[in-house]
Order: sequence, then C-alpha cells, then structure tokens
Amino acid sequence: MNQKFSKEFSYKITNEQIDNMLNEAKKGITDWTKASVANKGISRGTHWNMFCKNFNVEKEYHPVLKYRMIQEYGCFLPNELKPIKKTRTKKNKPLHQKPIF
Repeated sequence: MNQKFSKEFSYKITNEQIDNMLNEAKKGITDWTKASVANKGISRGTHWNMFCKNFNVEKEYHPVLKYRMIQEYGCFLPNELKPIKKTRTKKNKPLHQKPIF
C-alpha cells in the first residue's frame, strides 16, 4: 500500500474498517513467513504479532499504529476504500530510426 495514502487514511479510518481488513488478511494470507511490506527485516507474522495481535474495536489507537496496519494489510481493504490508481498513457510514440551499419 502507498505510504502517502496509508498515512492520510490512518486519520480517517474507523476501528470497524480496520477490524474487517484484519479479518480478511487472516483469511487471505497463506505465507506468513514472507518479508513484511512495511519493514523488510521482519516477516508478516512478526508484524502481525507486533501491531495486530490484540486488536480491540472499542479501544482508541494512535494513527501511527493504524498507519502500520494499513501499510502492511491495506490490500485487504474493500475496493471502495482503496486509492484510485492513476494509469499512464503514452501520448507519443518514441522516435525511431533504422540503425546504420
């Protein structure tokens, strides 16, 4: 997940939305030994234990903790909450000349 989006969205997201995201991540992740997206030095399982293990919907969390959760598991957010990806279109074809040998 994009760092800028994660940081901005961490102030807006509700605990219910984070809880749904984490439940989808539990179901969707099969290899917990892969390197974390947020920190390449730890695995996804270690990241889960540090930030998401005892997530409580009623508790108020600091935006930095939410940011780390979104950064790692934001791909499990519903499509309406994900940022719109901008597509680049090529307007001009590259200049080409036949090689002279």
